[in-house]
Amino acid sequence: MSGKANSSPIVTLTPAPTLDRTYFVTNLHSGAVNRADDVREELAGKGINVSRGLHLANISAPGIVPIGNSDPAVLVRTGSAEFLTPLWVDGSLRVSTTILEHGGTTTKVNETPRPLSHEDWNSIVELTDRTVRENGAKWLVIAGALPTYKESGEYVSLQPIFDRMQAQGVKVALDTSGEPLGYWAREGCATVMKPNAEELAFIVGRNLKTIGDVIAAAREVNAFGVDVVLASLGGDGMVAVTKDHAWSARTAPVKVINTVGAGDATLAGFLAAVVSNPIEPGEDDFGVGFNVPIGVKTAVQWGAIAVTQPTSGLTAVEPLPESTINYSPVLDTALDEPAIGKPH
Repeated sequence: MSGKANSSPIVTLTPAPTLDRTYFVTNLHSGAVNRADDVREELAGKGINVSRGLHLANISAPGIVPIGNSDPAVLVRTGSAEFLTPLWVDGSLRVSTTILEHGGTTTKVNETPRPLSHEDWNSIVELTDRTVRENGAKWLVIAGALPTYKESGEYVSLQPIFDRMQAQGVKVALDTSGEPLGYWAREGCATVMKPNAEELAFIVGRNLKTIGDVIAAAREVNAFGVDVVLASLGGDGMVAVTKDHAWSARTAPVKVINTVGAGDATLAGFLAAVVSNPIEPGEDDFGVGFNVPIGVKTAVQWGAIAVTQPTSGLTAVEPLPESTINYSPVLDTALDEPAIGKPH
């Protein structure tokens, strides 16, 4: 199904896409010359990865991407033209380099997002709004790092997008990082936010050592106005939290090859399940209007598939591994990887 059909339940926006280059090496030796056994290249970024995963599941999800016009063939070369809607801007794509060792250790070096002019960002806002309207989308995903304005060095503002989506009754899922993550969490404009444990600890400014700590931190974000917090916890699975409910989900252990893009896969899986299983009249909407438990159950399945694949973007979404969901998470369960939060 083409991402450019005029009927799509989900639209994605990747404000700062990247050209992902993955080098496969037997072992990485710091300070020495290393030989790559293989090199792969793909157009990536969190929103792009979400669109790609949904596309594999035959769910149309056109992706909005500002792309530097120095490489006009990049969409075709990376097999992305079918589901992405580009806005060509001056400059080049940033490059993210992943070095993947045979034993599974991943080293990643990301270039800083390219700054955008106010004019370019306003064009992105308009293109996003138009794409959502033309497709009758019910969800907009804003995912990935945010660029800064060329003129001021300040981060681009998401407020015009949130305002337009609210006017249309469109739900927004936000997955970003760093300073913008904390700012937009406190603004409470998003319907869903998907931090990992470290990012959630950053938002609340304290350490998270147990499932109960994660749920309490997520409830603080709920109090800002975010309906659902999806906290991805690596080997501990995922926790989904609303102001009244909490669920934890996980799969059986899998052989981890590459963790880059796993969080994007979980968000794609969550949305795939939510739009494919709408709440019927008389059913529990969990206070948010959509089926959170089936979403989080599917999210961990897609995340488990992602870590068994060598690139940042999903290449398949089947077969799904078995997953379990706990409707009453055990609060004192210790996290395998506690998250450290620095006070603001």
